[in-house]
Amino acid sequence: MRNLRFRSAASAATTALVAALALTACGQSDAVGAAPKSDTTTASTASSSTPKDEATEKPQDSTGENAQTASNNNNSKANSKGSGGNKKSNARTTCTGGNTKVTVTDVTRPINHLLVTATNTGKTNCDAYYAPLLGFDEAQAVTQINEGSKPQAVVTLAPGESAYASISLGGDGSPDIAAYKLSVHFAGRANQGSVGSPANLTLPKGTMVSDTTSVSYWQSTMADALIW
Repeated sequence: MRNLRFRSAASAATTALVAALALTACGQSDAVGAAPKSDTTTASTASSSTPKDEATEKPQDSTGENAQTASNNNNSKANSKGSGGNKKSNARTTCTGGNTKVTVTDVTRPINHLLVTATNTGKTNCDAYYAPLLGFDEAQAVTQINEGSKPQAVVTLAPGESAYASISLGGDGSPDIAAYKLSVHFAGRANQGSVGSPANLTLPKGTMVSDTTSVSYWQSTMADALIW
């Protein structure tokens, strides 16, 4: 009877041990099965990092667009300035005593000649049409013009440039009339008299003129003017 109880107790203990081992195995299996949880966390982290990267890139793209826009605006302004500059350089007017500085000087060669120089003091090109219209002292008529000196084109002066005309004091004879003052008028494009204000000058001391004194057309160089 005692042996039967002992066996029963031993059998119950064995059953309990097997159950405990089974529970332990299940627990270990669950722990091993928990490994995917780490994958889920990693996937979640990777998924959540994507918006952050996009958010970081957007301001960079925006900055790039702004920089490109600013560059385009600067280029547009530069082109606008350049265009304005071209318009300014192409603008022109008629040379007059108001936009030029006029001088008259004595020259040693050729003899009995004076040189008239008109320098553009304005900010735009000016055209020196035909020949200067000269008046000595109280003369009622302008000095005759040497038609043989007519250039092939109108002399155009950029700011700072000069046009030249020579005065042949003796003309076909010897100068014998004392002269002291000289008025220089400018012809218009239509050559219908003078335009603008004249330049009033004092002649070099000892200047003598004659009835045949003449003046050349405006020339682009001093050498061309003094041929006449």
